[in-house]
Amino acid sequence: MGIEVKIPDIGDFADIPIIEIFVKEGDTIGPDDPLVSLESDKATMDVPSPQAGVVEKILIKIGDKVSEGAPILLLKGEGASASALAAADTAAVAAKQEPAPAAASTPAPAAPAAQAPASNMPDFSNVHASPAVRRIARELGIDLNGVKGTGEKGRITKDDVKGQLTRSAGPAAGGGAVMASGGMGIPEIPAVDFSKFGPIETKPLVRIKKISGPHLHRAWLNVPLVTHTDESDITDTDKYRKELDTAGKEKGYRVTLLAFLIKAAVSALRQYPEFNSSLSPDKESLILKKYFNIGVAVDTPDGLVVPVIKDADRKGIIEISQDLGAISKKARDGKLGASDMQGATFSISSLGGIGGTNFTPLVNAPEVAILGVPRSKMQPVWDGTEFKPRLILPLNVSYDHRVIDGALGARFTRHLAHVLEDVRRLVV
Repeated sequence: MGIEVKIPDIGDFADIPIIEIFVKEGDTIGPDDPLVSLESDKATMDVPSPQAGVVEKILIKIGDKVSEGAPILLLKGEGASASALAAADTAAVAAKQEPAPAAASTPAPAAPAAQAPASNMPDFSNVHASPAVRRIARELGIDLNGVKGTGEKGRITKDDVKGQLTRSAGPAAGGGAVMASGGMGIPEIPAVDFSKFGPIETKPLVRIKKISGPHLHRAWLNVPLVTHTDESDITDTDKYRKELDTAGKEKGYRVTLLAFLIKAAVSALRQYPEFNSSLSPDKESLILKKYFNIGVAVDTPDGLVVPVIKDADRKGIIEISQDLGAISKKARDGKLGASDMQGATFSISSLGGIGGTNFTPLVNAPEVAILGVPRSKMQPVWDGTEFKPRLILPLNVSYDHRVIDGALGARFTRHLAHVLEDVRRLVV
């Protein structure tokens, strides 16, 4: 009797369709070889083999929807117990999971009309194409088995898929060629052969950017964005922060301004609950959240990710600082799991360590607002009798104008600035 390999712990996901099966019965595989690929609107996950062996029987098919514990195949292996396999499989899938950078609470976009039902998904097992190209083909309802690849060694590219879409659509009503278009019917930017003008190098996008790009594009197209700016005099707050940071260094953690920004954000969200909400799917009501989870943009070698500080309202500056240190390390090491990036109600993008004076952060939909923070700067401030040097922090709050009007946006940002100016207000 073969060893049953099951779907491991995949966080809060359930009923995820199987989009790829990488093995067939009789295949000899090694440890960590991918067996199947799962895909939801929030993550793409490969389930790897827990050990070397031979595939005895495949128990699923493309299009099947699976959850944790669902059997996927029988494996003939040596000396591994079922419990050991389950533990190994859980660790492996967590390491290979590809979470979406923006908040994982993003709802799935409506499926294109041409997309086939999950149960009728075409089998791309023998197709030479990247996961991103396969996903585009599934969304557009194009069977890659009939597409001729023009990439290296016959690899199917995005342009091949777009060309197939154009050919399938046929000539336009006026007799002209159909113009390939992106989301919302917006025409694509025409392709340019840059090599005609000088030397070039083609460098693939890192996986994080491939995943986050469509989410950011969707947010930009769907959210009517307004950005309000203000300034906060953080001279006294930063002095206190430095005292805490000096003490924290001795205990192995750092205290940055971000911890104070998180506490100030919680204070403002409590005062103005519309900022801690999401539009309902039918756009007829607001979903007001009674919890305060703050997403924090973290710069990593592979791109920007947004882990979440959970229950920030229940934590002090020190505990938040320790959480920030731990989750930032996980992000840089590429060890964030889906649960680390789910459930944010408001996000902060702090560029203070790099520079800048102002910028417009994109709302991380389905959240309705985000705080962007560039570098603080010493400026002369008139106190009524003389100019004195004060540390001034610019604040940029972008918000969804369907939910928040200008006056409310200004009040929220002013509240942030006000509480940041005196640490005593952060505990009220």
